[in-house]
Amino acid sequence: MSGFKRLLIILVSFGIVLTVAAGGGFLWVYSGAKVSTAGRGTFRNQLAVPPLAKSSVGPDGTRVFDLRMQAGETEFTAGQKTPTWGFNGSYLGPTLRAQRGEKVRIRVSNTLDEASTVHWHGMRLPAAMDGGPHQLVAPGATWSPHWKIDQQAATLWYHPHPHGETEDHVQRGLAGMFILDDAKSLGLGLPDTYGVNDLPLIVQDVKFDGARFDHGHGLLQTVGFLGDRTMVNGTLDPYRVVGDELVRLRLLNASSARTYDFGFDDDREFSLIATDGGLLEKAAPMNRIQLSPGERAEIVVRVRPGERTVLRSYPLSIGQDFYNQRFNGGDDTFDVLELRAQKRLRHSPALPATLEKPEIPDGSHAARGRFFNLQVTGINGRPMSMGRIDGTVTRGATEIWTVRNTNGMPHNFHVHGVQFRVLSVNGHAPEPALRGAKDTVFLPDRTTVKLAIRFDGPADPNAPYMYHCHLLYHEDQGMMGQFVVVDKGQRAGRPSAVHAHQGH
Repeated sequence: MSGFKRLLIILVSFGIVLTVAAGGGFLWVYSGAKVSTAGRGTFRNQLAVPPLAKSSVGPDGTRVFDLRMQAGETEFTAGQKTPTWGFNGSYLGPTLRAQRGEKVRIRVSNTLDEASTVHWHGMRLPAAMDGGPHQLVAPGATWSPHWKIDQQAATLWYHPHPHGETEDHVQRGLAGMFILDDAKSLGLGLPDTYGVNDLPLIVQDVKFDGARFDHGHGLLQTVGFLGDRTMVNGTLDPYRVVGDELVRLRLLNASSARTYDFGFDDDREFSLIATDGGLLEKAAPMNRIQLSPGERAEIVVRVRPGERTVLRSYPLSIGQDFYNQRFNGGDDTFDVLELRAQKRLRHSPALPATLEKPEIPDGSHAARGRFFNLQVTGINGRPMSMGRIDGTVTRGATEIWTVRNTNGMPHNFHVHGVQFRVLSVNGHAPEPALRGAKDTVFLPDRTTVKLAIRFDGPADPNAPYMYHCHLLYHEDQGMMGQFVVVDKGQRAGRPSAVHAHQGH
């Protein structure tokens, strides 16, 4: 055998070895990317329930809340202190609560060492009060947005929205619920005793490096940060003792990138009664509800005396390829919360046959349509620019927005200042979980949704609302745009890059 042939055989053999090694390495990484906490049975911490925020009512009838952004330390595990941020405490924030028709003012003070914002996610309010990236609150400053609550009862939330830093600020702990009530919802006889048979559940996935949070992104994760365990209301391995036959769970996906498919470990049926923007016309029975980051759902589950049942997140069935399914969390399973029913339960009345008709447009008589193509590099091929208005809409007009994702990975789409109706998903009528008022909608790859949106204002040509992917890493990378609402015939202005609020 010639030296050349011998060398060729050696090189080919070496290449085969490298290929096999690389393939074996990929298989090892692939198999190790699947996470499951199901069936471990380690529910050892009583679920914390965020306190209801204190408020005062001024001479003009305005309800006033105070929120303080602050740094601190939190013991998620006894004896281990994790550096965290929170509102009025070391982690997360109190639940704000107000009724339709009330005027509210929220005095937001920033005691952090960097600027941030507070966005009122799902709220219909003036753009200048929205708390998006243009309403930065500087360190040591106070911002006091105010508006009138003019929408149906709903489970909303609040969180930071600084351009390019949202994922980091939310992961550190800045988030809380904002519950709205109205006369109709309060008269329906639904479970409504806060913290008893009406439980707020702020669900997040986390990862620890010792006592500290690990917020690093996996090399093969394209959606952003994914944790290896979950916590609810800042409680690891939580359980909650319940004493009523029917329990209302207000589910909020406050994770930065993970999509959950919630159900119970015994596949029991529950009733979906509300989506992002409020109650459905009637309760919808189901045994799974999927929530992407930013989405909310209210479900009512029946428990039997003395039993235990586990709220679980199951693997997603969203048609992703094997790569995105595994490395972006689609194969993961989490036991989220154990409900422990007392041996004797208070009687709960049956759910009413009808709830409340959502105040969202049906898409008829739309003034115009718009198209949005979602890509990590930007929306419609353009990354976010703070000084550019991407759209101008007329106050009071209904529009049809067509949103498409062919980017090869999951996205979702959130619109500020409105609640919309999902008209179709890939040309088909939406499933029951998408038939209520929504402000955020999930789009797996190869998905197109049509949305009916009405812009009730108020008009402000210089203060924009945002639309963006609510997978926060994508948002931070520029997957966001902005629009202004104007009166008929009015033109858009030009927002300044930063509005820092000092003491007002």
